[in-house]
Amino acid sequence: MRLLILTSSTGGCHDMRARAFTEWAQAEPALGITVESHRPLEESHRLYAFGVELYNRIQRTAPLLHHVYFNFLEAASVIRTPTPLGADHFRAMLEQVRPDVVLSVHDSLNHTFFDYARTVLGRDRVRCATYCDELHGGYGFSRHWVNPAADLFIGVVPETCAAAVRWGMAPEKTFVGGFMTRRFFYEVREEQPDSDKFVLLLMASGWGAQNHIRFLEAMKRQRVEAKVVALCGASAQAAQAVTAWAAANPSLPVRVLPHDANIGQLMRSVSAVVARPGAGVCSEAIVSRCPLLINCLGGLMPQELINVK
Repeated sequence: MRLLILTSSTGGCHDMRARAFTEWAQAEPALGITVESHRPLEESHRLYAFGVELYNRIQRTAPLLHHVYFNFLEAASVIRTPTPLGADHFRAMLEQVRPDVVLSVHDSLNHTFFDYARTVLGRDRVRCATYCDELHGGYGFSRHWVNPAADLFIGVVPETCAAAVRWGMAPEKTFVGGFMTRRFFYEVREEQPDSDKFVLLLMASGWGAQNHIRFLEAMKRQRVEAKVVALCGASAQAAQAVTAWAAANPSLPVRVLPHDANIGQLMRSVSAVVARPGAGVCSEAIVSRCPLLINCLGGLMPQELINVK
């Protein structure tokens, strides 16, 4: 079976889901699943790519503004047109891969791109499915996650599928799939604590949205006795800033790790994690049984609010 995963680099959890699906498929060669991932928003048209960059910029600088961004996209039909912008690029990808299944792991990719895949490949030759990792319905759960004409909606928990049904998905086409995280989160082994001290993991989004320096300064003022491990996503600037802060403040031990570190091992070995409550990190913390301290600085985005219900 040929599987084409549609993802986008808004935040980091969507790409993480795509990597997780790929890892699990590669680990089970007997299933005969070949996987290709594609980012149609970034790679098809400049307008889509601008929307992705705007999302990440708002998340890094002013999360509360995401309420404006989210509600605009809920009302607009930018991602629900009959034909996608930059359709030739997406057509070339479809004709190259010839997928049996198109799987979306992003709320903006479940309508136009499903319809166009069926047009190009033939409605009876491709199945379209969605994997949604939102933990609850209500405000913050995008209506664009749900395409009633899709073949399957996979929700991470029962509440996710219930939200999809409220948006028109037939109950018989929903499935509770559980937490799709990378394979190292399910490695069966006990991690030893990093030290006798309280160890705090500071996490950033995939594109570096974080408040590490503010947290470190607060810990310094309160004379918190702890060790800190910091992940800065793909932001070299954030990593350099934290490294410089650590060098200037040796009384609070801080270790900066590369963004491709084994997050599963880290979460099993630290005392707690500080992160924004995106669906990805919430799932990872639940699977790892790692206490999650929610970073609310700058306000919570709509898609984060539904994860703290």
